[in-house]
Amino acid sequence: MQAIVVDEFGGPEQVRIVEVPVPRPGAGQVRVRVRAAGVNPVDGAVRVGVFGGAGQRLGLGWDVAGEIDELGEGVTGWSVGRQVIGLHYGPVKPLGTHAEYAVLDASALAPAPATADTAAAAALPLSGLTAGRAVRLLDLAPGSSVLVTGAAGIVGGLAVQLAARAGLAVTALAGEGDEELVRSLGATAFVPRGGAPAEPVDGVIDAAVLGEEALGFVRDGGVYVGLRPHAGPAAERGITVVEQEVAADGAHLAELSALVDEGALTLRVARTFPLADAAKAHAELAEPGTRGRLVLTTS
Repeated sequence: MQAIVVDEFGGPEQVRIVEVPVPRPGAGQVRVRVRAAGVNPVDGAVRVGVFGGAGQRLGLGWDVAGEIDELGEGVTGWSVGRQVIGLHYGPVKPLGTHAEYAVLDASALAPAPATADTAAAAALPLSGLTAGRAVRLLDLAPGSSVLVTGAAGIVGGLAVQLAARAGLAVTALAGEGDEELVRSLGATAFVPRGGAPAEPVDGVIDAAVLGEEALGFVRDGGVYVGLRPHAGPAAERGITVVEQEVAADGAHLAELSALVDEGALTLRVARTFPLADAAKAHAELAEPGTRGRLVLTTS
């Protein structure tokens, strides 16, 4: 099969398409015939060596949408041909989901949303699980105020929708031209990039990784949720600082997929690329202002 890998760290030119054996699922695993796979910032980070793995061939891709092709020993509750989505967690791995086939733990899979096409479905796993976990970690009562930075991005936009659904009063921080977008996602107040909310908020989801600046918007005793491990600011003024790291969670992903089918979550795809053009997708990934997920397709 064809798969996307990097053998040396560097720019998009290091992204290669290679022929490798089709993987087989082990006990508790499922093989998915990949139809679409999101290209996330974490893929760019793997490519440049942020997570290590020098001297190894690293497979790219965390998101997947496709159909089950083969079941490993002991897998129940799934059948060949079922349309699924999933998260293949891990930055240092020989094969990811940017390939024609991918093997995932069965517990990482969820039914694909029936109302979304395959490319849109592939934009959900990593971003949706990150945003959903961030809202849960806020642990704020309905009616509490929350600021979402980077609210026009994929993760930020999903966080706005999920926080609003949880009954929180959402202020969105984004570029000046994004006000209409973020309000359509459920934000009731808007702060242009470089500005500050009118008064301190109960919590912040810092999708833009502003760090100390975002912490400064939180009231004493509030909560700050960062989305990048080991990149959060030091706690102060009794504020709880949480640095979350996403994890594969099929049950949570199934809840998010159902919300898509209910019309409660909007998925945004900026552009699709055939698998062979993965390097072009990585070049576009580095461009600022993308409003939607870049997605690789295999068919």
